[in-house]
Amino acid sequence: MTDIKELILTMVKPLVSNPSAVTLTSQDGDEFEEYHLQVDQADLGHVIGRQGRIIQAVRTIVYSIPVEEGKKKIRLLVDQDD
Repeated sequence: MTDIKELILTMVKPLVSNPSAVTLTSQDGDEFEEYHLQVDQADLGHVIGRQGRIIQAVRTIVYSIPVEEGKKKIRLLVDQDD
């Protein structure tokens, strides 16, 4: 789980102007292991990208991590920091 967090933060922090405002929390659900990425309001567009291309690329990389049988799938959600 820590490796996934480090991977997400390594990809996202260079995209934003305020890397110290980037937070990533994880939550265990019934079917998914959810990662909630929070970024500053001003950086939200940089993380999402045009037509969602950047966040989709990040999700594609994260979702390509092999999940062992019987383990939960991974889900990445982006929230704006208020």
